[in-house]
Amino acid sequence: MGPIFDSHAHYDSTQFDRDRDELLSSLPSYGISYVMIPGCSVESSRDAIALAEKYDYIYASVGVHPHDTEVFTEYDLAALREMAYHPKVCAIGEIGLDYHYDLEFKDAQKAAFRAQLSLARELEKKVIIHEREAWADTIEILEEYPDVTGVFHCYSGSAEGVKYLIPRGWLISFTGVITFKNARKPLEALAEVPLDRLMIETDAPYLTPVPNRSKRNDSRRIIDTATRMAEIKGVTVDEILQITHNNAKRFYGIE
Repeated sequence: MGPIFDSHAHYDSTQFDRDRDELLSSLPSYGISYVMIPGCSVESSRDAIALAEKYDYIYASVGVHPHDTEVFTEYDLAALREMAYHPKVCAIGEIGLDYHYDLEFKDAQKAAFRAQLSLARELEKKVIIHEREAWADTIEILEEYPDVTGVFHCYSGSAEGVKYLIPRGWLISFTGVITFKNARKPLEALAEVPLDRLMIETDAPYLTPVPNRSKRNDSRRIIDTATRMAEIKGVTVDEILQITHNNAKRFYGIE
């Protein structure tokens, strides 16, 4: 089996409190070579860094998720800037826009998104984008930062969206959602992504792939997602794992 890079997993989540160290200590024995833990708040960014310091194979990003941007201050931005210099911090994220719950603070989301994109540009860091039901506004803001690129995590957009992103240097990452029965749209998008722009993730503890959909997700379950991805791309599971591993290492600048 090829080496595995789980490019997005929230091991700082309270869902892992009961067995976090036991699980993380065991993952390399299942072929997990690298894991990226993204920050979703200043606090969770610190937690991600702490786990990256503890485990050689874990890396971190720092950022504030759109759901946590209702009160986003200069102090938050300063904290992210300071943490971004840590040697195991590889990106700014996850950042973006999420209108799924019709939140009242869309302007605050946009302001925090712009502030963090500016930070990424200043520090020459890649970004991890969270976009949910906010495509037009996300793209409008990204077009203000043409020199900032990164990855659209847990891609939920269209095949047309892929055709927009790829020429602009973006990578696209998929989760266990591609194994779900109603996955027509993400599968159509996946079919459009060139192999050299593809990443794979669990988004653990969420979005567990079929056949374990009701259970807590972790990096070991990425094989089910890779199997479906390989079917769509017409390659072997080993090839998908190797390709996405290499793409993620290159993207995050891991030697």
